[in-house]
Amino acid sequence: MKKRIILCAATLLLALANTFACTNLIVGKNASADGSTIVSYSADSYGLFGELYHYPAATYPKGAVLKVYEWDSGQYLGSIAQAQQTYNVIGNINEYQVTIAETTFGGRPELTDSTGIIDYGSLIYIGLQRSRTAREAIKVMTELVQKYGYYSGGESFTIADPNEIWIMEMIGKGAGIRGAVWVAVRVPDDCISAHANQSRIHRFDMNDKENCLYSPDVISFAREKGYFNGVNKDFSFAEAYAPLDFGARRFCEARVWSFFNQYTDQGKNFLPYIQGQTDEPMPLYLKPNRKLSVQDVKNMMRDHYEGTPLDISNDFGAGPYKTPYRLSPLNFKVGDVEYFNERPISTQQSGFVFVSQMRANLPDAIGGVLWFGVDDANMTVFTPVYCSTTKVPVCYSRVDGADYITFSWNSAFWIFNWVSNMVYPRYDLMISDLRATQQELENTLNEAQSGIEEKASKLLAKDKAAAISFLTNYTNMTAQSTFDTWKQLGTFLVVKYNDGVVKRVKNGQFERNAIGQPAGVLRPGYPKDFLEEYIKQTGDRYKVPQ
Repeated sequence: MKKRIILCAATLLLALANTFACTNLIVGKNASADGSTIVSYSADSYGLFGELYHYPAATYPKGAVLKVYEWDSGQYLGSIAQAQQTYNVIGNINEYQVTIAETTFGGRPELTDSTGIIDYGSLIYIGLQRSRTAREAIKVMTELVQKYGYYSGGESFTIADPNEIWIMEMIGKGAGIRGAVWVAVRVPDDCISAHANQSRIHRFDMNDKENCLYSPDVISFAREKGYFNGVNKDFSFAEAYAPLDFGARRFCEARVWSFFNQYTDQGKNFLPYIQGQTDEPMPLYLKPNRKLSVQDVKNMMRDHYEGTPLDISNDFGAGPYKTPYRLSPLNFKVGDVEYFNERPISTQQSGFVFVSQMRANLPDAIGGVLWFGVDDANMTVFTPVYCSTTKVPVCYSRVDGADYITFSWNSAFWIFNWVSNMVYPRYDLMISDLRATQQELENTLNEAQSGIEEKASKLLAKDKAAAISFLTNYTNMTAQSTFDTWKQLGTFLVVKYNDGVVKRVKNGQFERNAIGQPAGVLRPGYPKDFLEEYIKQTGDRYKVPQ
């Protein structure tokens, strides 16, 4: 198993490092424009190399064992019984269109069990290898932690297939106590939902066995530990196991609010909760005010609260070029006073992102598409990775030994980071060039989808292996073509914006004068509002004497 390199070694520090990390957006099949279930994920963590994982389908002899390594650190945790049959997994989707994503909420630190064998990352990828439906994945995952122990802190998992999407929240029971307490709630087909590093399941219907599953001791264990002492109907998983604090509200729940604010009519009603004026939590799910497309979800993953009271692109912290990013850490002090930065959905420390599209009206080999990108969602291009794909595109692998501290010109992770880190400092000046190329590529891939799938369907009717080979080749071709185009974009940006000036461009080409020499440059200088603030800060120091 390929591992992430995480700079924090201790379990507690690791949990803290990931506290304000990943984001999942969720769209039920009757809330989507094409009838697909849709799940997104941004894997955000300083130290994460963005790559596409692959676990081939395989059969194993009776008695075979699987060595488990913690996904974050690569630490060996122990061995478990291997399944006799595993399924093809590419990224976070398997050949039956089952998708699993997560966000870490941490929760009560005393409930982490360092003796457990199954960490949250291994739970995802083992679950994908052994499940044909979302419900089966829940069963596999909960039985694994019950048998072998749960190593990680509190997690929210999104577990989906073409027909159902579930949110499962899980936390351990403390050192030396095997198993976990958990609850899983199905998101209604006509609703949208999200979670972003804060437990979101509060009260749940224990009598609805069709849409709500839970460990038998989820309430009694909370009573035993002193986390809850009311009647069962008032029990809240989130309040018991992940009490709300400022960071959970403003850094985490705010990202869920942004999704609800964009696609429901209740954003204004929930803003007081985000701003700390009320403790009434947002619902776990809501009906959207219109049906969402896969592209809508891709675009939402690029969100920085633009146009809302939490917008960070128009204050002094955005700098002269309206950069909608803030450097970490989120909290900082000036003197003895503590302050914070907003934490939007899109963030510079993403390793990889995806939007998973799962469709019940198509054969599994064709119906599941993991729209995948590396680096920041705002700066990446989502390329199609079909769930039947059996070969990772070279640019999405550890080509040339690339990792988080090893650069390669053949690595998509590093090329996309190279481009985005050019754009960040002069965002408002350069983002239009990036956005034009990004939109052209994504529009082209979207428009090609139906034709590719029609061709694959014809192949599948005659020869499944040929259809899978076709989709694998298409997955690899589009990834490599996008990579090549992005590298060209990088060289274009270097030339156009070199040394703080802007070269003249016409019809996508750098202009030359009548004798073939480069045309003159534009010198945009600083924006007017920045210059006004600059003079407020410096007074008459730079005033030209009369």
